[in-house]
Amino acid sequence: MKTNNKVIDLFGKKRIVQNEGVKYSELLNDFIKPFEHDFDENYDIDDVLEFAVQVWNFGNLKSVVPPEEFDEILSPSKNLNTKEKAIFEKMLEAKVNAFGQYERFMIDFTLKEVSNELRLEVMAGDFEAFLESLEDRFSYEPIEEDFEQNYVNRYAVILKPLEPFFEWINNIYPEETITRVEEANVYLVDNGIQDLEKWLKKKYDKFFVMELEDWHGNKKEWPQKRSYKMFKQWFQVSISKMVYDMEPRPVIKEV
Repeated sequence: MKTNNKVIDLFGKKRIVQNEGVKYSELLNDFIKPFEHDFDENYDIDDVLEFAVQVWNFGNLKSVVPPEEFDEILSPSKNLNTKEKAIFEKMLEAKVNAFGQYERFMIDFTLKEVSNELRLEVMAGDFEAFLESLEDRFSYEPIEEDFEQNYVNRYAVILKPLEPFFEWINNIYPEETITRVEEANVYLVDNGIQDLEKWLKKKYDKFFVMELEDWHGNKKEWPQKRSYKMFKQWFQVSISKMVYDMEPRPVIKEV
């Protein structure tokens, strides 16, 4: 859920329970804390955590990769906007200076709700494990025929509102009863995602919020206790792993 207080208050009144063993989850939370107010409102919990994980891993790469190669690796940060790039650079400096002794890479993280508490778990590994995770993510390479048929390197998540959604909106606008919609919103996502169901369990609320905002702008009247189970009850979720652009005109993307 979006909020200005990104890490501590992101979890509301719920207490964060750390995973057992090496507490890289605790390290991640401490790493983010000085920067929690730097992120824009459109960054939710998962966005902040994912951003921090990427910076953490770049910080570890800086210690194992020659400087000239590291500058080339760091080039993806040039695609960030000015504010994001400034946060990236500050966090990278903090990783090297304040957390440099922690050499394990953060390969993945999960947020689980257990007994009304959010449990943050981080899977960490050595450099070899990190490289293997990258290989898994980018193992698929489109073949030449894909490009000939206007293949787009994205997966599509398609959401169509269901009855509980209509009950909610009809409560707010009783004079305009809606029972069905013909159209569905389509969201293009990274085609390197290995397990879309697992990924969607982490990202569902971003889609939930976009759908709610599309119909009604007053956040106070949105359902407040949203869960993945509720998400699947409110929307028919379809996923397509093959997306084609049949038009010759370039796609226009507003950032």
